[in-house]
Amino acid sequence: MASGGAVVPRMKLGSQGLEVSAQGLGCMGMSAFYGPPKPDADMINLIHHAIKIGVTFLDTSDVYGPHTNEILLSMALKDGVRDRVELATKFGISWGGQIREIRGDPEYVRAACEASLKRLQLDCIDLYYQHRVDTRVPIEVTMGEMKKLVEEGKIKYVGLSEASASTIRRAHAVHPITAVQLEWSLWSRDVEEDVIPTCRELGIGIVAYSPLGRGFLSGGSNMVVSLSKDDFRKYLPRFQAENLEHNKKLFHRVNEIALKKGCTPSQLALAWVHHQGTDVCPIPGTTKMENLSQNIGALHVNLTTEEIAELESIADSVRGDRYSSQASTYLNSDTPPLSSWNAN
Repeated sequence: MASGGAVVPRMKLGSQGLEVSAQGLGCMGMSAFYGPPKPDADMINLIHHAIKIGVTFLDTSDVYGPHTNEILLSMALKDGVRDRVELATKFGISWGGQIREIRGDPEYVRAACEASLKRLQLDCIDLYYQHRVDTRVPIEVTMGEMKKLVEEGKIKYVGLSEASASTIRRAHAVHPITAVQLEWSLWSRDVEEDVIPTCRELGIGIVAYSPLGRGFLSGGSNMVVSLSKDDFRKYLPRFQAENLEHNKKLFHRVNEIALKKGCTPSQLALAWVHHQGTDVCPIPGTTKMENLSQNIGALHVNLTTEEIAELESIADSVRGDRYSSQASTYLNSDTPPLSSWNAN
């Protein structure tokens, strides 16, 4: 397995010119959703170490905290570090108190971008995603404003997250999409039917978030038991008792294959994502140095066709939805036709 001194290769993400590390770093868990925020100094050290060993594609969002993760990144990217990274952030989830709203109207797009630039202390964002699709606003309207931000030099490349194939096509017709971020792992494969083929047809890069199944493919049910009370994963359908007992069997089989190969289950699961194509960049998140090194080691785990088939046969049996029913708009969403907006 690779050690912490490994050098991470580079890859082209999409067909618009963006080049990133072949594995990125999801920064959400440092500040939000996965339990209490971690100490800034520790996370800055982790980010600096990641960059040093070649993990330069950093992923954040304005809703992580909210806002605190972008501020953390701004602290980490001072003193000459900024030029060594490809920074991605997102807009679209407006969070006031306990009320979340998905917004893609032009006024919000611009205001969110300006606010992120200020928090990040940047003049330009490398890759700017619409974090979730506003099902009330035609994607052409949202993309029109993002195109203006590109023309103004405030963002370099445009991305979407959790968009349907048809939404991706419509957005790409307004301005080229560089990357689509989606949940893709051994136990989240719904995107393979139409979203992935659409991205490949259009030359759009694929960024896989939660490639370790929200951590389940690293630690199995032990991970679930150890979650803090404010970790939102405790409430995901797949971690509920009625599904967890079944999904534990899935993890045990992955672990058995990993033992035979001499790697960890997380490296095996992450290697499966890496084997999906040269246009795929997984962005596993972590708050620990040892997990960072372990994740990079996945780049050196080679899977045979037979091993891939065996892993996929195991994964086909996962039980439980990705999100609760209240978050249905978070999943591969469509928007209304442009004509409906013009009629308002």
